[in-house]
Amino acid sequence: MTTGRVKEFDVQRGDGVIRSLQGEELYFHCVVIEDGSRTVDIDQTVTFKRSVGHLGRDEAAQVAKVAAAN
Repeated sequence: MTTGRVKEFDVQRGDGVIRSLQGEELYFHCVVIEDGSRTVDIDQTVTFKRSVGHLGRDEAAQVAKVAAAN
């Protein structure tokens, strides 16, 4: 799994962009959010798996929110 942060997320469209810690940006859709919430906050730290989407481009899959450290 790769770690990154949500760079942008459009609640109405249900899609956004994750920027990995290495600087790569990947599209994702809310249906790949593991907790089923269908929404995520901008700047939320997440883990994800790189996948090839239905349009043949690299996308983020299995997106999981990482709890903030106390």
